[in-house]
Amino acid sequence: MFTGIVSDCGTIASVSSHGSSLKRLRINASYDAETIALGASIACAGVCLTVVAFGARPEGGCWFEVDAAAETLALTTVGQWTTGKRINLERALKIGDELGGHLVSGHVDGLAKIIAREEVTAGEAGSGWGATTRFVLSVPKALSKFIAVKGSVALDGTSLTINTVEHDQFSVLLIPHTLQVTTWGQAKVGDLVNLEVDQMARYAARLMETRD
Repeated sequence: MFTGIVSDCGTIASVSSHGSSLKRLRINASYDAETIALGASIACAGVCLTVVAFGARPEGGCWFEVDAAAETLALTTVGQWTTGKRINLERALKIGDELGGHLVSGHVDGLAKIIAREEVTAGEAGSGWGATTRFVLSVPKALSKFIAVKGSVALDGTSLTINTVEHDQFSVLLIPHTLQVTTWGQAKVGDLVNLEVDQMARYAARLMETRD
């Protein structure tokens, strides 16, 4: 279980294929290798993946490897990752940790597409204030019923509040800090991102379907 509060941006160090339905990815991160364990869950761009190998890097930080099987490759952006790509990372939630975002399982529901990026407030040179940016995304129609104004959504592992909804499109507003410490600063129109809907919305929709 995660919260959607990104704790590091990792870099894909290598990708190897094992047949057509399994990939192993090595990811470089700033985490202390001594805090990583075999079998640990790490959210990689919002996808919950299991650590199958890890170690320390001479320059500091760690590397860890994860396997992505057929369903993950088909339903998420993992299959498109190549060496050098930066991804948002989050370690699994511990009992007693601060719940800063919302409950996120790391089980991706589908892909959303960025269709617009707009700077709402411009950054001021030398002020330390960056630009606040609005992203508009489209979602598959089957998932649009789970998207609600003021609700939560996890996009590439980042917990965000939905600002507006219109049919199968919605918008989110990212503050300068989020743009700086996640991969959203480099996000552009046309990019696909991993989408996980809020769990409460999922169960509420299911209850409505079975009510009668």
